[in-house]
Amino acid sequence: MLLGRVFRWQRELAVRLCLVFVTLIGLCPVFSLSAVAAELDAILGQENKQLGVAAQPVPLTDDLSFLRRASVDFIARIPTNDEIQEYMGWPASQRREKLLNKLMAEDRFTDRWTIFFSDMLRLRSSSPGGSALIAYVHKAIDEGMPYDELSRRLISTNGKANVNPEVGFILGDNADPLAMASVTSQVFLGVRMGCAECHDHPFDVWTRHDFYGLAAYFGKTQRVETRFTRVVYTTEADQTSVLWPPEDEAESKDRAPITPRFPIALDEDSSSSFIVRFEALRRKLADKAVREKAEADADNLIDLVDLAAAKAELRIRGELPDATTSEAKRDIRSIDIQKSLYRTSVLREELAAFVTDPRNRYFSRQIVNRIWKELVGRGFVEPVDDFRQDNLPQHPEVMDYLADEFVAHGFDLRWLIREIAMSDVYGRGHAPDQADSIEREELESKFLATPTRRMISEALYDSIVTAGHLFDVKHPAGVNTKVVQETIRVPKKIDAADAEGGVEKINIADLQETTVSNAMPLSQSADSSGRYSLENAIELDFAALLEQKDDDLVIDRMAVMSAEELEAQRMAMTRPRPGMDYTTKVVSRSYDDNPRFNSSLRMASPAPAGHFLRVFGQPERQQLGDFRDDNASMRQALMMFNGRLTNEAARVGSLEPVHEMLMGKKANLDKAIQFVYLEILTRVPTKVEVAESREIIGRDVLSGMEDLRWVLLNCNEFRFLP
Repeated sequence: MLLGRVFRWQRELAVRLCLVFVTLIGLCPVFSLSAVAAELDAILGQENKQLGVAAQPVPLTDDLSFLRRASVDFIARIPTNDEIQEYMGWPASQRREKLLNKLMAEDRFTDRWTIFFSDMLRLRSSSPGGSALIAYVHKAIDEGMPYDELSRRLISTNGKANVNPEVGFILGDNADPLAMASVTSQVFLGVRMGCAECHDHPFDVWTRHDFYGLAAYFGKTQRVETRFTRVVYTTEADQTSVLWPPEDEAESKDRAPITPRFPIALDEDSSSSFIVRFEALRRKLADKAVREKAEADADNLIDLVDLAAAKAELRIRGELPDATTSEAKRDIRSIDIQKSLYRTSVLREELAAFVTDPRNRYFSRQIVNRIWKELVGRGFVEPVDDFRQDNLPQHPEVMDYLADEFVAHGFDLRWLIREIAMSDVYGRGHAPDQADSIEREELESKFLATPTRRMISEALYDSIVTAGHLFDVKHPAGVNTKVVQETIRVPKKIDAADAEGGVEKINIADLQETTVSNAMPLSQSADSSGRYSLENAIELDFAALLEQKDDDLVIDRMAVMSAEELEAQRMAMTRPRPGMDYTTKVVSRSYDDNPRFNSSLRMASPAPAGHFLRVFGQPERQQLGDFRDDNASMRQALMMFNGRLTNEAARVGSLEPVHEMLMGKKANLDKAIQFVYLEILTRVPTKVEVAESREIIGRDVLSGMEDLRWVLLNCNEFRFLP
């Protein structure tokens, strides 16, 4: 590939010249965003030319299609009618760039990409510290934490999840050294080194010794759970649990601790332009941080002078505590009650430095490959976590260029996402309908056309809610009042004889007065109608999750409790309680059938089995390589056809704009049809579609419009990106 080496050399020279030029004139030594996207497209064209690809790229998609695609990819929902009108009102030459800037500024951008990293890192709300870790990742994305810093913290942090949320990553696999070696290599390096746990990798260079050397970095990490409070944390032991040779190859007496060793050789050349630019950027940020700290210290000094004057006045009045008391309080505050429990992992800090080193090309390539796949629909390497010698990347020049620029820009995730979306590769349409499977594969594998992609389940859910105006009520209060009956269980009354012998008495009257609100239904229900729902989303408050702090002193107190005290506490906690006898009762309850739906982006995840999100592909996040399932199923079709979410979205509420177009003084059916097409499919209907829509609607325009919206919500065009 002589041409490839020449092309790489030319690009490297151009970057160096640009670096010298911008340094001389005092500007930031990086390309503009548009320049990087243009260079990316140029490299792709050059590689395809070298490969002898004769096919021409598919034209860029139209503006409305781009709006829908970018909205779903960036904020996980289709655009609203107001957003469509705003977008089309911008100058045509600025629309796409302004749109991306606007979408990235929205809170939903952080929510959507938290979903991406939750899948990648296998974050589970149900695991110890899982919800706090999801909230932490959300905050990191929102605040622009560099990807290398986020990864470094996840790999190296010890402690308790509510104090150090990052530790939830280690706790997710119970701090098992062998499991964490597989996770670290596959998630952060894109290498399935776990295949070498039992034998040398059959298709790559990794040996069993490599795997155990990597696992040794986690060998001293321990998962600890207190006996009664069930507080879980990680700390470091004095001895490692990872021994060599493995137990199936040697007797116990012949096994010894293995020296930790990072199996990937880092690039020795640190003079590459992207590393030089990265280091310059980090120095600039460090200098800025020093200046800001100095300014803050100066302000604090002024405050201290003022405080000293105030204290002097109080001391004269006799209102200031004596020196002995103040010194004692300072000594108490200086005690680190966590130090003996949450010991820092020197080994894992060393590993984190190796993994995130800018010279480690695996680290930058794997995240570029993952995000490219998420946006374009196909990775440079497939599967995205399986880089190996016999699975070489498509278009390695493009991948390396983007990975190097990502490093040069300080591992900025927002920059990477925006840059890919600014490229022609992202903006292209699909292969022509008349293309056969071979032609389609050629176009898509060479990134000359975008593959057909279904919305991720969270985006599909929120898009239905958006199209149906279900984020807010769409009917006046009381218009849709309904009455339901349900069977509940209530406690029976306790006779005086039953209460003898010290049996605990219960105020049954109080329980019966609150039967409807507090009694336990025989069948669980998640909505006000009493119907069981697998389509509801209960939002989590990420900020509150990060603020929850358990009493750390509980751990220390229990650490010094005697065995007798622990046993006494156990017996008190397990004291048998009197049983309760129940009877069934049928009650009637009225409710306002005017539902509102929350966003699915912040609900506890993964969702329960059978939930809408799981049915449409949300992974369980248990096993490595557990990707989203994009396959269609009968259950998906039934949930769309008969599910409450779709049917509520199809209903026409009198508070919706389309209601006025149907029933108002200036009713206009064609205008209503065009409006609904824009809201649901983000495009204007053809004349044929308008005529067909009129037939579907018929004479009863409200009921007919409900049918039309139901049809549009169930068509493939709604679920798949343009």
